[in-house]
Amino acid sequence: MKIRLRFTLLFATLFAALLLVFAACIYFFYAADREQQYYDRLQQQAITKAKLLLEARVTPSVLQLIYKHSLNSLPQEEVAIYDTAFHLLYHDAVEIDKVKETQSMIDSIVAVKEIHFYVGKLQAIGFLYAFGGKHYVITAAARDDYGLAKLSMLRTVLFTGYGIVILLTVLAGAFFSARALKPLSELVNRVEDVTASRLDLRIDEGNGKDEIAELAQTFNRMLDRLENSFNAQKDFVSNISHELRTPLAAIIGELEITASRDRTIPEYKQMIRFILSDAQRLVKLSNGLLDLAKASYDQAEIAFRNLRLDELLLDTRKEIIKANPDYHIKIIFEREIEDGGYISVKGNEYLLKVAFTNLMENGCKFSDNRQSVVAISFHESVVIIRFSDSGIGIPPQDLPDIFKPFYRGANQAYSEGNGIGLSLSDRIIHLHKGTVSVTSGLTEGTVFTVELPHV
Repeated sequence: MKIRLRFTLLFATLFAALLLVFAACIYFFYAADREQQYYDRLQQQAITKAKLLLEARVTPSVLQLIYKHSLNSLPQEEVAIYDTAFHLLYHDAVEIDKVKETQSMIDSIVAVKEIHFYVGKLQAIGFLYAFGGKHYVITAAARDDYGLAKLSMLRTVLFTGYGIVILLTVLAGAFFSARALKPLSELVNRVEDVTASRLDLRIDEGNGKDEIAELAQTFNRMLDRLENSFNAQKDFVSNISHELRTPLAAIIGELEITASRDRTIPEYKQMIRFILSDAQRLVKLSNGLLDLAKASYDQAEIAFRNLRLDELLLDTRKEIIKANPDYHIKIIFEREIEDGGYISVKGNEYLLKVAFTNLMENGCKFSDNRQSVVAISFHESVVIIRFSDSGIGIPPQDLPDIFKPFYRGANQAYSEGNGIGLSLSDRIIHLHKGTVSVTSGLTEGTVFTVELPHV
């Protein structure tokens, strides 16, 4: 069932239920009011006859004659007057007595003062009437033809009007639901045009305020992410094929040269060293690609825990120096740490170590003194880590691109690399909801500033 039809039926059903309750309340309140008014009228008619009989002392025969010829008498009306001892004093028509009073009925009226009941289709009332220091029991019965006819007419009008209103409600619901869901239909048609080769298409966001606009905005943001992902994937495939081709071609060429003729043992050893160097470049490239893939995961897929950055930086420094004894890494604290929470973050230890390793090694590689200085500070909400060196610096034209995967600037001749390190560090920092920025000048060194929210 489509949403349009579902909304129409749901709206019509809800409105029909509410309208039915409203119509039923009108009908039953009117019916109750009609019934009470007719009981009051019966009582007034009966009291009038009782006064004529008891006060004006009109004889019963004259009263009966008046009853038979009165234009104001009620349909099938009959009034009976008794004393409390159940002696009949007056009756409009004894021969057609319909109420058929009994001693128990008289006793009940005396006890409760007034009763209402039905005799077939006749409404009947019995009440106690006081006159001259005595009490009399009066019963009256009649049929409210006029009131019942009006009630029947009201029922017909309500029933007919109910059906017409429900029909109009269904038609109006279908019309307005179609108009309300028109942007959604257009969105569906637009989405069908989006393919892997046309990810640049976007959905019209309308007025930008209602739920359909929010859906379009969300979908457009998803398309942005997909387009970026597809573009990154294409760039990645293009770059990785180029990066892998170079060391593989070198290894193949060296092996072909080696196999072309017999060589001395020193020559074989030299060729093995060349091939080993290229293989190590491949290993380093593959490890970088693996880390880059891990840094591209959704945060929900990565295990995070509370980490102290000072301890993490010290461990990273130790591992780098162990692998590169000629590197010098100095860690300084710009502020006194009174609360460990100020330099603690929620993150993944392995990924943060990879990011910090790349930034530290980057400073050492491009400095003549092979030194990187790491300064730790903090503010109310973030931990600040500055990785600085006094190396050759980064040319201004390269600064906008240094965090792109596989990008290598003009200083690549100074030190070998595959262009993954800074891109990987940037992704890892952003994965931890942090930021990384860089300031640099030729021959003036470089400073990378990392800010991470602390716990």
